[in-house]
Amino acid sequence: MNYVDSTYNEHYAQGNIQTTEFIIDCGDGISFTRGNIIKYVQRYGKKAGRNRKDLLKVLHYALIMLHVHDVETKIERNNNANQ
Repeated sequence: MNYVDSTYNEHYAQGNIQTTEFIIDCGDGISFTRGNIIKYVQRYGKKAGRNRKDLLKVLHYALIMLHVHDVETKIERNNNANQ
């Protein structure tokens, strides 16, 4: 939790909206988070050696992906129930 909280001062933002939130709102959250997970997994052991921060980024993006999944599947379930 401390790591995730610390990252929000590092990210690009437009006003009060984080770029990741904007991408999720556009409907590209799963693809975006999957791509970042792959990027940091492949980078681990290369750019800065066996860098713990890369592993934390993998976990961070996986948590965001899980959140997007939960939101999207809830919306899908609600839409199916209303049809």
